[in-house]
Amino acid sequence: MPHLLTAFGGIIAIPLILSQGLCLQHDSLTQGHLISTIFFVSGVCTLLQVTFGIRLPIVQGGTFALLAPSMAMLSMPEWTCPAWTQNASLVNTTSPEYIELQGSIMVGSLFQVLVGFSGLIGFFMRFIGPLTIAPTISLIGLSLYDSAGMSAGNHWGISTMCVLLGITLSWLICYIFTISNVLPPEPEQYGYLARTDLKGDVIGQAPWFRFPYPGQWGLPTVSLAGVVGILAGVISSMIESVGDYHACARLSGAPPPPKHAINRGIGIEGLGCLLAGAWGTGNGTTSYSENVGALGITKVGSRMVIVAGGVLMIIMGLFCKIGAIFTTIPTPVVGGMFLVMFGVISAAGVSNLQYADMNSSRNMFIFGFSMFSGLVIPNWIFKNPDAIATGVVELDQLLQVLLTPRHGTLQERGIKAWNKIPLDDSSNTLESSEVYNLPFGISSCLSSYSWVRYVPFLPPNTPSSQDKTEVDSLETMQQPVKPELIIRSVAL
Repeated sequence: MPHLLTAFGGIIAIPLILSQGLCLQHDSLTQGHLISTIFFVSGVCTLLQVTFGIRLPIVQGGTFALLAPSMAMLSMPEWTCPAWTQNASLVNTTSPEYIELQGSIMVGSLFQVLVGFSGLIGFFMRFIGPLTIAPTISLIGLSLYDSAGMSAGNHWGISTMCVLLGITLSWLICYIFTISNVLPPEPEQYGYLARTDLKGDVIGQAPWFRFPYPGQWGLPTVSLAGVVGILAGVISSMIESVGDYHACARLSGAPPPPKHAINRGIGIEGLGCLLAGAWGTGNGTTSYSENVGALGITKVGSRMVIVAGGVLMIIMGLFCKIGAIFTTIPTPVVGGMFLVMFGVISAAGVSNLQYADMNSSRNMFIFGFSMFSGLVIPNWIFKNPDAIATGVVELDQLLQVLLTPRHGTLQERGIKAWNKIPLDDSSNTLESSEVYNLPFGISSCLSSYSWVRYVPFLPPNTPSSQDKTEVDSLETMQQPVKPELIIRSVAL
């Protein structure tokens, strides 16, 4: 349950943010369907990841790495939201921008599937270090400040209380203030959007049961601009997930994940993004760093706990009343949740700089210039939308300037310290095979084939269970018994 509660914030926040770009601000029923869909897909992807992917107790959910390029797509001038009408839900669910976003996510996820199952993630890790990841992740949080400010600004007092269980408390306070008429009933007055009776009818309108299905919003389309933007988010998500895998293994007491497990985990995440795009969540899936942190608090590293959480998310996605209830959260409460989550994301990005040499003027320039450019350029383009139609010569010059600074050493860029995280292939050890080999006897069946060693996402030949028993007996005879200090992952 703590893992599920920790994931709630991120899973709920993404559909609520996307609804602004999808022109669904006033369509609470469709928002509820989006929330139910992302719960359903997150549950399915969690089961796939824990069972066949990295096989660590890690939760899958919506990724903020794809949120920034998605909102950039939806903010294009040709997709300006029309005037609100009562039957807008009949139009928005099949809007061209949404189905194009779906198609772009599906195509971008194929790249992640290729990188994962082909073993190319190791190649990317050789060139992408903390100096690249830090501004990328930080800008994901900073780029969403406008959404947080617009929502929180409806009542700053309530917004400042929203952290984890504080969301429930803020919701309750809004309800008390609503029934006692402390919050004004007039729409033009400050604090009106904090009332809890503004979306009460959506719970009655939502059906009890609804099964999400691929293409429920329409047949996906694809655009080159959308795919390129999504690819940037996919690459960032992959690198972040590799770090999550190692952190999860360390906190759960498992050995460092071998290469084949990492490849399989990234490939399954790509498959999860493909499913998310097909089902129409408007987002992808990734490993949740928040749940990795929860392992250190709860001291529970059982896979079965995460499996139970995944099943519960699927059930929640099937009952539309649950998604409808989440849409009734007052806007200031949502804004407070955004303030906390986006602030943590920005800080998490900066924390990667601990591996880089920030006494280097080169590194300071790259990080500062990247952060400042990431804020200035989108703002300038937003204010001057016609300027990008002048040609590509200026773009070529800009890329040439950005790509010509001298190359720093591996130590200066932080890649040497970054790579001190155990990346050795420990797949042939007995302890590693217990955790990371495929379940249901699949690894045992494949171990007799020599071609398995050439497949990047399959475990190589490992010692049999009989060998394991003999080795364990020998170790017991030769060494004194030591107390168990790690948390064992429960095998499926």
